[in-house]
Amino acid sequence: MKLKKFSLRTRIFLAMILLVVLASILIAVVAVYHYNEQTKDYHRGRLLRKENTIKRTIDIKLMRTTYPVTTAYLDRIFREEIYDISEINRLDIFIFDLDGKLLVSSTSDFTGDSSKNHISKKTLTRIANDPNHSFVVDKVTPQGRKYQSAYTYINDNKFKPIGILHVHYLNDDSFQKKELKEFLARLGLVYLIMLLIAIAVAYFISKYITKSIKTVSEKMSGTAFDKRNEKIILKNASEEIYHLVNAYNSMVDELEESAVKLAKSEREQAWREMAKQVAHEIKNPLTPMRLSVQSFEQRFDCNDPNIKTKLSEFSKSLIQQIDTMSSIASAFSSFAQMPKQKREKLNVIKVVKLALDIFHEEYIHYFHEKDILIAKLDKTQLIRIVTNLVKNAIQSLEGKENPKIEVRVSEDNGNVIISVADNGRGISEEDKNKVFEPKFTTKSSGMGLGLPMIKNIAEAYGGSITFTSEVQKGSVFTVIIPKE
Repeated sequence: MKLKKFSLRTRIFLAMILLVVLASILIAVVAVYHYNEQTKDYHRGRLLRKENTIKRTIDIKLMRTTYPVTTAYLDRIFREEIYDISEINRLDIFIFDLDGKLLVSSTSDFTGDSSKNHISKKTLTRIANDPNHSFVVDKVTPQGRKYQSAYTYINDNKFKPIGILHVHYLNDDSFQKKELKEFLARLGLVYLIMLLIAIAVAYFISKYITKSIKTVSEKMSGTAFDKRNEKIILKNASEEIYHLVNAYNSMVDELEESAVKLAKSEREQAWREMAKQVAHEIKNPLTPMRLSVQSFEQRFDCNDPNIKTKLSEFSKSLIQQIDTMSSIASAFSSFAQMPKQKREKLNVIKVVKLALDIFHEEYIHYFHEKDILIAKLDKTQLIRIVTNLVKNAIQSLEGKENPKIEVRVSEDNGNVIISVADNGRGISEEDKNKVFEPKFTTKSSGMGLGLPMIKNIAEAYGGSITFTSEVQKGSVFTVIIPKE
């Protein structure tokens, strides 16, 4: 998993743990380096101290010898003494002439160093460049053991160089290594305890830091335009979270104001559209009524023997148009008036059958799983739901061969389920989102208020209406209403 997919809390937790681990590793590396340097300085200082002691011993011997203090007599002067000096200081000692040729030694071959027999020209040059001090060279035996070699001049009584003192010092790091292991073991134990403490602290700190952010995130994820959103109230929030919460609360206020304005605008627009629709629907029957009156006025003749017949036809025409206007007014009134939640115990199976009895089409088939399905519903509203759905289904079957409508009633999880399926012309994809909008219709007649009215009834009882449809294959409308 990539790091960018981790949550902020996990990142903070891992960062704190990583910081402790890196700090412990860095301190361990520095400690090892410090011990190595300390050991190296210890051995170098010890070698120089021993070399200085050996040199003073040699100077005393030169002062007491009966031999001439020259290069030629160095091997005679120290032929026997060199072993005692080497034994006392526990070092291998070599004495060379000024040309780098070995004169006398305490003989030890643990180093495998060829410089036991002669000194290289490079080393002689380094000794000559610093005649008043010795220099130390770090070397390794063929067996891998580290040792140091120190070179310095041997002077006569007049401080004139007469030879070169070469001392081998074998580095014994066993004690320092033991101390280093003990130190690292104690350090590791301390850092193990620190790591456990750091894990606990990192967990609670990351949880504390992200708690406010999680609260804000949950509130923001639940924010919606079509509902009332709650503001966030946090105590003891950090400055950054405080500004974030204030920004969210301001957004909630603005969103609520926008929702109110939008709802108001939609209501006004809906009423304007409704007024246009009412005006349009009322004008339709008024025009033929006006033409009928004008025609009757022009052709009216008191002496006409058929005057009574014509008057009767004229009256029937006017009454028909008036009935049309009355049905328009009733339809709008039914849609505008939200159904009251009037509940009475009734047998849904029987009520639906009663609603279907007004239809005489033989292709309407009624199916129900049982003969009695008791629910607390409004009988009138239930009949209105069934009749509107069946009417829409019948109208979608115009010109269809082998028409079929299936009405099914069932019960599921305490809900009454009524479905009306047809094999009509169906609903296109572009019209599916408009099905439940007032005044939308795909028919040549009607006002498009049937399905919105059913939706209002179902939702008033805590139910819903859904549909599936395919062009030229048919539609299925399903109404779900709680029994209680």
